[in-house]
Amino acid sequence: MPFSKTQLKQFRQWLLAERAKFAGEIRSIAEEASRNPREASGDLSAYTVHMADMAADTYERELSTNLVSSEQQVLYEIDDALKRLDEGIFGICLECNKPIPMSRLKAVPYASLCIRCQRAKEQGSKR
Repeated sequence: MPFSKTQLKQFRQWLLAERAKFAGEIRSIAEEASRNPREASGDLSAYTVHMADMAADTYERELSTNLVSSEQQVLYEIDDALKRLDEGIFGICLECNKPIPMSRLKAVPYASLCIRCQRAKEQGSKR
């Protein structure tokens, strides 16, 4: 399914917009996670932090780290999609070499697999 130059330009714009959005979210989460929990809450008193508060802060940091990791993975996928666009293979399933439907690419512009191959991959990883 060859795309027109206009369609390819539109996909590039979508991908770059998605990339900027995810990069901004990662930056924001990382900045928030790196702040001292007492400073972040506005508590600058000399009192020690309660163990439960420390545990909650640790949990939130771990959650933030996992979220950043997940969003970083999407950034890699977006970069790969931009590379495929440059190479002229954008919109072709990397598994079966069939065209990825336009509806899928509009929903997930960085998709590298058609729906059938994506489902098979997900079911294989559940086992």
